[in-house]
Amino acid sequence: MDSSKDVFVIGAGPAGLAATYSLRHKNIPVKCFETDRVVGGISRTVAYKGYRFDIGGHRFFTKIQAVNDLWREILGDDFLKRPRISRIYYNGKFFYYPLQAMNAFFGLGPLGAIRVFSSYLKARIQPHPNEITFEHWVSNRFGAELYNTFFKTYTEKVWGIPCSEIQAEWAAQRIKGLSLYSAIMNALFKPKRVIKTLIDEFEYPRLGPGQMYEAMAEKAARNGATFCMEHKINEIHHVDERIKGVTWVNKDQSHFEPATHFISTMPITSLISSLSPEPPCDVINAARSLKYRSLLTVNLLIDQPEFLPDTWIYVHDPAVRMGRIQCFANWSPYMVPNENSSSRGLEYFCWEGGQLWSRSDDDLIELGKQELSKLGLVDPQNIIDGFVIRMAKCYPVYDSDYKKHLSVIKDYLSRFRNLYLCGRYGLFKYNNMDHSIVTALMAAENVLGAQHDVWSVNADDDYQEELSN
Repeated sequence: MDSSKDVFVIGAGPAGLAATYSLRHKNIPVKCFETDRVVGGISRTVAYKGYRFDIGGHRFFTKIQAVNDLWREILGDDFLKRPRISRIYYNGKFFYYPLQAMNAFFGLGPLGAIRVFSSYLKARIQPHPNEITFEHWVSNRFGAELYNTFFKTYTEKVWGIPCSEIQAEWAAQRIKGLSLYSAIMNALFKPKRVIKTLIDEFEYPRLGPGQMYEAMAEKAARNGATFCMEHKINEIHHVDERIKGVTWVNKDQSHFEPATHFISTMPITSLISSLSPEPPCDVINAARSLKYRSLLTVNLLIDQPEFLPDTWIYVHDPAVRMGRIQCFANWSPYMVPNENSSSRGLEYFCWEGGQLWSRSDDDLIELGKQELSKLGLVDPQNIIDGFVIRMAKCYPVYDSDYKKHLSVIKDYLSRFRNLYLCGRYGLFKYNNMDHSIVTALMAAENVLGAQHDVWSVNADDDYQEELSN
């Protein structure tokens, strides 16, 4: 064991767990602090009365071999190969996503299809010259008609701000390589290059993503890692551009604990507010200006066999507040107690502490039932129970000023020689699960002397060549 290093990892989501597991694999002493009672972060799976619910949906698909190897090392063959069936619900009709030409044609009607095609041709001839916003980025690749039909409403539900204020980086990161042309070609021909947004099958742990991260934590602990659950990091102490230790709080206990190296996956805004001495005013103001969008899920138990084919449904109907519906029996048959049961995970995007977030669980369950009934997707009489999960700060908001504020924070944090950031929260970057894990593996190697640039990890690039085995 390398006794010259003593590493603290803050957060036990996918990134924090991957860093902890990797460091113990390299025989480095490591302690992982987590505020919650369970590991997995937003990728946890919640068991309730024989049903299992994810916080959203989490596909296990990556082109990064290092991440594939890690997942296989943890769960072995305990994966299911699942067909991806996802649809858009709009104007009382279902549209397959990825696009299926005839389905879209008949759903929109001949005149609607002509308007979409004409709008696309116009975008190709006269595109927005400067792709600054999400609206510009999508309209250039799909045309304004398809943007207004299939992108605008759902995206504004997710982010709570107009698409004209969302920066193009979010679209480039999440749906890189996708356009109307590529979607049609994917529907007609087998593509040589797989676009993540268009994959038609993926792997999924038998008992949900929580199975992966519970197993990862268990194996890391068996190998000597220490997990401090329900330990909130209250202060992060620094002297002469080095982090010296943390003060954690657990129930009525508070304790200062030193270490040599620190990997943080906590929200970067919380990191700034935890530093002691506190950062300069411009850094504090920059952190206060960054926003995270939060998520609550209404999880419903249904005494009825699954009758929808979908793994998830994007709800573009502006008449309801829900943004997406998960049909967990289609993710894995083990997510429900038997074949005569089904479930729904209804996703509501909101602001932490806002009106929707603050509603009672009973009100939210009733809202979910009413909206499902309104869409004709479940008979409320078959819903036998439900519960609500709230997850704060899930999605970093790419508004018009976020780059400026994040740059101030990055410049300040770069001075700390033993602090390493990773993960979606820690980097304020809307990474997929696999790319969050890549940043964690890089951070773990940086502790050992590597010089990986975790900020360069993007949503559709390959980094396996940069990681040691």
